[in-house]
Amino acid sequence: MEQRRIMGHFATGVTVVTTCYEDQPQGMTANAVASLSLDPPLILVSVDVKAQMNACLKASDCFAVNILTEEQEEISVRFARHGPKDFSGIAYRTEATGSPVLEQALAYVDCRVTEILQGGDHDIFIGEIVAGGAGQGRPLVFYGGQYGTLSG
Repeated sequence: MEQRRIMGHFATGVTVVTTCYEDQPQGMTANAVASLSLDPPLILVSVDVKAQMNACLKASDCFAVNILTEEQEEISVRFARHGPKDFSGIAYRTEATGSPVLEQALAYVDCRVTEILQGGDHDIFIGEIVAGGAGQGRPLVFYGGQYGTLSG
């Protein structure tokens, strides 16, 4: 698809979006994430309508966005696969909403869903940030269909 090839030239950070659904942690790798508003503090996440995570987010009404470090490529790959997601060996905690926050993430925001908009074959989940934090490290980036790191 031409759009995919063109937009592949837009370097992005890599995140794992998480929630808790039926008392089980759920997650997916996402780079269609953006800061939306500072007042109120809002973020958006775009999720394919056919993805299992879409239904989980609608049911749980909350999510966390975990920004990955350059050492966490394996986690990104794990959560990008289709099917059930495996949290084994990944340390996490919960904050305000009960969504999993990855312990080694570079930064995170914990959000309550305030609105869901339709956008073609994706739903756009708008979340109000109710907790968050940032650590030290370097981000994992995605460009041209490949993982990379920042230089400098």
